[in-house]
Amino acid sequence: MRRAYLDNASSTPLRKEVLKTMTNVLKYTFGNPSSLQHSYGRSVRSIIEESRIIIANNINSSSYEILFTSGGTESNNLVIQLSINNLDVKHFITSKLEHSSVLQTIYSLSKKQNISTSFVNFDSNGTLDLNHLEEHLKKCSSKKILVSLMYANNEIGNLLLDLNNVIFLCKKYNAYFHSDTIQFIGNFPIDMKQLQIDFVTASAHKFYGPKGVGFIFIRENILKNIKFYLINNCREYGIRPGTENVSGIAGLSKALELSSNNFSDHIKKILELKSYCILKLKEIIPDIIFNGLSSNFEKSIPSILNFLYPIKKVDYLFYFQLDLMGISISKGSSCDSSNNEISHVIQSIVDKSLLKKMMPVRVSFGIFNKKKDIDLLIESLQKVTKII
Repeated sequence: MRRAYLDNASSTPLRKEVLKTMTNVLKYTFGNPSSLQHSYGRSVRSIIEESRIIIANNINSSSYEILFTSGGTESNNLVIQLSINNLDVKHFITSKLEHSSVLQTIYSLSKKQNISTSFVNFDSNGTLDLNHLEEHLKKCSSKKILVSLMYANNEIGNLLLDLNNVIFLCKKYNAYFHSDTIQFIGNFPIDMKQLQIDFVTASAHKFYGPKGVGFIFIRENILKNIKFYLINNCREYGIRPGTENVSGIAGLSKALELSSNNFSDHIKKILELKSYCILKLKEIIPDIIFNGLSSNFEKSIPSILNFLYPIKKVDYLFYFQLDLMGISISKGSSCDSSNNEISHVIQSIVDKSLLKKMMPVRVSFGIFNKKKDIDLLIESLQKVTKII
């Protein structure tokens, strides 16, 4: 059966070059990277440090500003915990459009540690109100603040439109700024020397690397204020426990390097796919509703398109029927897909009356997709309407 994988925002296929890199590490380097007394350990340690340098070079940072993790969720969790434990943060500012790994961590830790939280307003397109952000910053300026706002939304694709203004406001009120860049880094170029963000987070399996590995960029002036707080730990500046995932780290750096060498070609291809998909959807649903700014080429990332699909009755078998037809899409974040609830992001910006007669669909494109995948999607959507 023909299949079309259109859920790249959840996870991307592994590049063959990345697999080869990881296989070589697994086959030929088995030493412990902390065993520096002998060549086996040192050779493994060199792989980690070379990977750190490759990543730093591709985001224009210093290598010691890169800290390896198990992926995006741990990275976001860790930034929030470090801000409390090491930077004395007493107030969080975020939005209700953030990934659950940010929101749930903030909810949990703010209750346990009596830390206050503010949420930035947004409009029906999911565009944040930066005047409201400044109001919160001004109101809580007597406290240490962490602002956490994602660079590109993982469900509706919205870009943080005025990122430089957010950075300016955080500097103005002496607040730390964390940006979840998990949908952005590895798919689009980023320059950490130019963007004065304090923390950014990334995950390898969002840019054709392996699962279970990611990294945090922590700006140098902040990193030196972070103390070792784990018992009997000497890894990743004493911030993370456990022996490093060496093959995963090598795969991550290889994936980022390959993507960075081909950004312009990849972006052009994905933009063409998104444009074609919008055109074909409008042919079968002339009054189609796109969620957020996902259909705006200048204000969203090319890889995500989110829309409402009209259906006779709301039925969550809709997604499984599409899967049986060979279509892999999602209703939103994979972290929230285990229940039948509409995602908190879509509920926040879409009128509830629409959700009683339409199904939210997130289509996310990748470098291995082709126009025939879009054709199969359109064909399958028309078929599933007749079944449900």
